[in-house]
Amino acid sequence: MAKDLLLEIGLEEVPARFVRDAMNQLQLKFEKWLQEHRIAYDAIQAFATPRRLALLVTAVAEKQTDIEEEAKGPSRKIAQDENGNWSKAALGFARSQGVEPEALYFQELSGVEYVYAKKSSIGVETASLLPQGFVDVITSMSFPKNMRWGSYDMRFVRPIRWLVGLYDSDIVSFELAGVAAGRTSRGHRFLGEEAVIDQAAQYVEKLREQHVLVDVNERQALIVQQIEALASEKGWEIAIKDDLLEEVLFLVEYPSTLFGTFEESFLNIPQEVLITSMREHQRYFPVLDQEGKLLPYFVTVRNGDQRSLDVVAKGNEKVLRARLSDAKFFYEEDHKLSIEAALAKLENIVYHEELGSVGDKVRRVTRTAALIANKLSTASDTKAKVERAAAICKFDLVSQMVYEFPELQGIMGEDYATRLGEDAEVAKAINEHYQPRFSGDAVPSQLVGAIVSLADKIDTIVGCFSIGIVPTGSQDPYALRRQAAGIVQILLAHDLQMSLTELFELSLSVHVDRGTKRTAEEIAKDLNDFFALRVKNWLSEQGAKYDVIDAVMEAGFSDLLLTKKRAELLAVQLEEQNKASFKSNVEAFNRVCNLASKAESKDVNPALFQESTESELYQAWQAVHPAFHSAMADRDIAQAYEQLASLRDRIVAYFDSVMVMAEDEATKRNRLATLAVIAEDIQAIADLSKIVWA
Repeated sequence: MAKDLLLEIGLEEVPARFVRDAMNQLQLKFEKWLQEHRIAYDAIQAFATPRRLALLVTAVAEKQTDIEEEAKGPSRKIAQDENGNWSKAALGFARSQGVEPEALYFQELSGVEYVYAKKSSIGVETASLLPQGFVDVITSMSFPKNMRWGSYDMRFVRPIRWLVGLYDSDIVSFELAGVAAGRTSRGHRFLGEEAVIDQAAQYVEKLREQHVLVDVNERQALIVQQIEALASEKGWEIAIKDDLLEEVLFLVEYPSTLFGTFEESFLNIPQEVLITSMREHQRYFPVLDQEGKLLPYFVTVRNGDQRSLDVVAKGNEKVLRARLSDAKFFYEEDHKLSIEAALAKLENIVYHEELGSVGDKVRRVTRTAALIANKLSTASDTKAKVERAAAICKFDLVSQMVYEFPELQGIMGEDYATRLGEDAEVAKAINEHYQPRFSGDAVPSQLVGAIVSLADKIDTIVGCFSIGIVPTGSQDPYALRRQAAGIVQILLAHDLQMSLTELFELSLSVHVDRGTKRTAEEIAKDLNDFFALRVKNWLSEQGAKYDVIDAVMEAGFSDLLLTKKRAELLAVQLEEQNKASFKSNVEAFNRVCNLASKAESKDVNPALFQESTESELYQAWQAVHPAFHSAMADRDIAQAYEQLASLRDRIVAYFDSVMVMAEDEATKRNRLATLAVIAEDIQAIADLSKIVWA
């Protein structure tokens, strides 16, 4: 008969950011333990609050599954001597399998006889395995930070204060760090009492009676429901940010939503400042009107019931008032700082000991941005704005507001620059040059910000590569992968006519003037390899199949716009209505490319043609090549492909009548050269041999 199984680890309050990963880890580890020990079960559910991690496993089998295995040993000629006696190898095999030599037998496999043994394992009672299983699973868990407590050697995310282990109604007896498992859990720290759990299946309801909602999804749904009900009642827009909701979710065991107010005078501060202060310091949800403008209210979630919410609200209002007063002070003090004075302070902030100060970085970014603007042939007024934006893009880093809230860098720069009379595009670029800040974030909306963002990001990457800081494995302390992904996004989003190679060269020219530890060639090679993975990732995110990605990458990826269009072309050709004709074209093209790889030159001599199909194919290629070349220059990849597709019948006829690898060396070289010039055009589209046909 199957039984339910409960494990609860009672803890001192765990930091909210650790709880979900710990809950998931506990579930995965116990699932693995059950599988390894051949214990069948129906379902497993994990629970978590700030003070507990728990598992409820339903319909757990009372004993392990019996197994009967057949093990293969050495071949007969190794297992027996010439007299038919068991060899040392066979006897050793029998011992390793736990069987007597008499139980060994032979069986043929692929024409060879091998010795085999059958071994049976009778499943033991689940109840006898659980105590050690619980201990092994719990002690194998890992956390970003561990604690030791008392005189115990055990390390865990927080001290263990109680343990519950039940197999149906029976206690699973085990002990950790001086705490013995039982059937008694603890309710809400202030509203609940001890909860005695008679049956494992009672766990959720028994804790609910003690004002603890252990089901993470239920608790989250209740928080969202309460916030949405309040928003509907008041006609508000309450910004529920996922990361804040996640943190609040693991700060409470029994949520009750309430709201408070703050003085309208604080609304004179930019709302990003107020929202950041509320979210980061107090874990409050900001309240907006229908137009997205901040209102003088906040919403918070209490770890408790609905009693005395007005008193709780007043306490939160008092704390928030102090926080916003600090923000207001910082904001007003920052108004006394001029841009020039701020820039001077950047000279005293170390960016990197081998790359100089932040002031040095700003000068490199300014030079690089100007080079990019020139390369893109921007208008003179745009170039002037780019250079000004780049020159002052980091000035807000020395402001008190950014010191207090680093996530406001750029946002405060835009606000302060606007107040100090900078051009609107310049001010906006100070904010936007940090974009995209994270995966899925928007790219700069205007060209000035896009250019400064490119300059800043490529300077960071090239600077790090120049001193040997190249991300390996999961290590990327300077977020270089994110910066590179941002460059790819910006170039594509703004349709900028600049290749990655050109961007690398511009930034390298600035860094070489500074002096680098590595050669420009070494850095350029690493940059190429590094960005290749970013481009592949971008194509994958756009839905491109792996074989399409491999095909277009082989044709080169530096020109991102062309790379994107190559992938789009192949995706269209692989659609069901185009697939048959495309496959026919690819087969012809691949025959050309395969033989062309043997060519020693691309010098074709029409006088050496012996078959009419040779002349016809070469003349057809000469007719389409200018149009193909023009289409590629215009990035009209579809038209370029159509030009090559018109050669298919000529290619098929050519191979039907021509022996390319002729005995006459001159004829062979000429035929290979003919294929080589055609292959060069084909391979400019993609390496079509990479396409996998279903």
